[in-house]
Amino acid sequence: MSQVRRQAALRPRPHWGWQDAAACRGEDLVLFFGPDGERQPEREIRERKAKEICAQCPVRTECLDYAISRPEKYGTWGGLNEDERASERRRRMRRANAA
Repeated sequence: MSQVRRQAALRPRPHWGWQDAAACRGEDLVLFFGPDGERQPEREIRERKAKEICAQCPVRTECLDYAISRPEKYGTWGGLNEDERASERRRRMRRANAA
C-alpha cells in the first residue's frame, strides 16, 4: 500500500493556478459544456457566448494548452470547441513532427 502512495506522490501534478484568473470563473458550467440533448442551433448560440467570454480571458492560452495536452474531449476550452481543439491538436503534432 505504501508503494502505491509513493508512486502517486511522484506523479507530476497539473498546475491549476491559471484558473484563478480565468474569465469564466463563476460562470455557469452549462455555458461551456452544454446540456444533454442540446440541439445544434442552441449549441451554436451557447458556444458563441462561451467563446465571447474566452476571447477576453487573460489565461486563454493556458486553458487551451491544458485542454489540448489532456486531451479534454468535451466543452469549450481556451475559446475552442471539441472539433476545433482536435484540429489544433493535429496542427501542433504536425508542427512538432516537422521540427
